[in-house]
Amino acid sequence: MNKLFAAFLALFLVATAPVARAQIQPVEPLDRIVAIAEDDVILQSELDRAVTQIQAQIQHNNPQQLPPMDVLRSQMLDRLIMNRLQIQRASSTGIRVTDNEVDQAIGRIAQSNNIDITQLRSALARDGVDYDDFRKQTKEQILVQRLQQRIMQGAGNVSDAEVDTLLASGNVKTGEIHLAHILIATPENASAEQIQTAKQKADDVKKQIDGGLDFAAAAIRYSNAQDALEGGDLQWRPLSALPEAFVQIAETLTPGQVSQVVRGPNGFHIIKVVDKRGGGSKQLVTEYHARHIMIPVTELVSSAEAQKTAADLRRRIVDGKEDFAKLAKEYSKDPPTANLGGDMGWFPIDRFGTAVATALGSLKANNEVSQPFQTDVGWHILQLLGKRDADRTVETQREQARELIRQRKAEDEIESTLRQFRSDSYICAVDPAYVTKERQACSGAAIKKAESK
Repeated sequence: MNKLFAAFLALFLVATAPVARAQIQPVEPLDRIVAIAEDDVILQSELDRAVTQIQAQIQHNNPQQLPPMDVLRSQMLDRLIMNRLQIQRASSTGIRVTDNEVDQAIGRIAQSNNIDITQLRSALARDGVDYDDFRKQTKEQILVQRLQQRIMQGAGNVSDAEVDTLLASGNVKTGEIHLAHILIATPENASAEQIQTAKQKADDVKKQIDGGLDFAAAAIRYSNAQDALEGGDLQWRPLSALPEAFVQIAETLTPGQVSQVVRGPNGFHIIKVVDKRGGGSKQLVTEYHARHIMIPVTELVSSAEAQKTAADLRRRIVDGKEDFAKLAKEYSKDPPTANLGGDMGWFPIDRFGTAVATALGSLKANNEVSQPFQTDVGWHILQLLGKRDADRTVETQREQARELIRQRKAEDEIESTLRQFRSDSYICAVDPAYVTKERQACSGAAIKKAESK
């Protein structure tokens, strides 16, 4: 499951945990506006439901992490505002989600929780979550996911020269690490005073942690990161997928230790190493040498006809002892391999997808020919020519370096864009309890306009 859907489930499927389920109570809807996010509003009922559900999740995982209710409400309001801004931007830039796509997403959510749709609806009903509202929230999460994917595309491609430079620096690490973090953010184009205020707040948070405050509880209470309500948990990640500054700090810490306050481009960080694993060994991969014949499915050739052709060719090879390579040159419609007698070269088992991997896995001896199998382009037969264990350490390091650069670019692009969204948008609080430096009090005109919609 991807990260966005995991976060979504944390908010809307805490009911699947028996302990948490008993703690969720239906909240009567209140039609009072508590905040305005550009062209949309946050209602008291929305905030109450979200707070109740995340409160149950936190209490189920670790009751000691639960912050004061006013802090929890403020953090959740920030999350709802940023979510609303992203939904508006997605819709205004032409991103659309169909009802069928929502149905498929809900099906995946139910499947990941080992229940069917009927059981999912029952679980939601028991916890006072309206199914139509659940569908709406699912659709919104897909919109946000697609918006962020579009933003990531703006980060650009990774060139071989960038990979070479990073490898030469020696900063590509192997292994994985489980981190948690707290971000005390600074505004876009922050003034010296704003930077100093953020630094003082970060220092105070670190002092409280040193004094015994649970790290996750501190993250829930103080962090400005999108994962604050999950205790700042970054989960297990390859070292190569983390910012270099985080890696350098983490290398000096043992599991359980917390870093000093660290300045970053978007504010001040406090990092905790939860655990470490792996790293330093050779990357040995089993590679396969095979060849194949592909019969495409087209407007003129049906799937049944393509399957029959593939089956006939297999019989000619297995029973008639005809030459595979010769038949591949004559019948295969795969341009890269046909003239090579279907030769696919050496490759890891997952290189060409699940169908090819399954066919390869069924072959036990060299020169054995698979049964016909289907992919999205047509029907195939495949012949195993050999297997070997290959040292792919260099290739793996290059792949890790490329992924590291790609992810850094993508995360920087998303972080910068979301900060710009917030900076460019009109955000205000109707309820005086939620007025902060980042959320000004709404003007009378803004409230009147919102209430008229």
